[in-house]
Formats: sequence, structure tokens, C-alpha cells
Amino acid sequence: MSYWLWDTSLSVGIDVIDAQHRRIIDYLNELEVAKESADRDTVSEVLAGLIDYTRTHFLFEEELMTQAGYTLSDEHKATHDAFTAQMINYVRQHESGRDVTRKLMSDLRIWLTNHIKRDDKDYARSVSKIINKGWVRKTRDSFFG
Repeated sequence: MSYWLWDTSLSVGIDVIDAQHRRIIDYLNELEVAKESADRDTVSEVLAGLIDYTRTHFLFEEELMTQAGYTLSDEHKATHDAFTAQMINYVRQHESGRDVTRKLMSDLRIWLTNHIKRDDKDYARSVSKIINKGWVRKTRDSFFG
């Protein structure tokens, strides 16, 4: 049983972004398994992977928005930065011995759902015009193909 299943309501209509969002959800499901097994080392590994992957995803989105000339890209980046800071705070709490996994998973699920359905879907129209052009296509195919 998975903690969270991706569904089409989370689709922004851009395959590479949808795949990245699915991977973030996969990390949450891995975190659930690690929590249930009470394996702090695995929780630490999953958290590190989740943060690394999420940062990479955010950077990719931000560059897409910049290249597409999306007018709210600065505001979108600010939400990414605030969320990343919150994630790092959870990791610090975990490293200090607190069990924050359930709260982190809940917060991430709520934040990600709202962020995708509101903010990410808003930029999708702009980004979809450039997703198959130049460096975007090459990057997409090389790293996220």
C-alpha cells in the first residue's frame, strides 16, 4: 500500500514535469516504508534523496519559466525557496533525533498538491511552447528522458 498515488488531477500537461512530480511522490512513498520499518538510516537516505531531487526539479522548472518568459517566475522561485528552507528544517530536526517523518509527509503532500494545481499549472501554458525546442529538449532528453 502506498502513502500517495499520483493521479491525473496533478498533471500539468508537460510529460517531463509530470514525471518529476511522480518521482517526488515516489520518494514520499519510500519515506513511508522507511518510517514504518523504524529505520532512521534509511529515513536519512530518503530525505537526502528527496531534497536533492526536489532542488533539481525546482531548478529545472525555474529555468523553463525563465526561458519561456513566464511573468511570475520570481514569485514561483520564492515559493520554491521557502519550501526548500522548510524541508531543510525538517532534516535538521530529524538529525537531532526527532521523528518528523509523518508531519513532513503530510506537509509535503498538502504543499505539493496545492503548488502543482495552482502554481505549476499556471506556468504550464507558457512553458509548453518551448518544451520541445533547443537546450530544453536536449536537457529534457538527457537528464529526464
